[in-house]
Amino acid sequence: MKIHTASNMKIKKGDNVLIIAGKDKGKKAKVLRSFPSKGMILVEGVNIKKTHKRPKKQGEKGQIVEVAFPLICSKAQIFCSKCDKPSRIGYKITEGGKTRICKKCGGDI
Repeated sequence: MKIHTASNMKIKKGDNVLIIAGKDKGKKAKVLRSFPSKGMILVEGVNIKKTHKRPKKQGEKGQIVEVAFPLICSKAQIFCSKCDKPSRIGYKITEGGKTRICKKCGGDI
């Protein structure tokens, strides 16, 4: 499995993404957190798994809790809000610096 590094991972926190592979294929959601060193992202309501939680105090019961786990960033694609389509990310260099743009419509992401 190829791990994406920080230099080629283009999905950031707060981006809207479309899941293109896996059990949650077709869902649109927001990125909560990004892990560039691992090439993974944590997406809201996607890749939910059940974990068993032990009781911490005496007399308390154990629980089964649903938790969102990170997924590989290659399973998600940026969803452009302007053209309302999934798209790749391009870059435009201006005097202000480098900005991310949608490859389909050319608008800022």
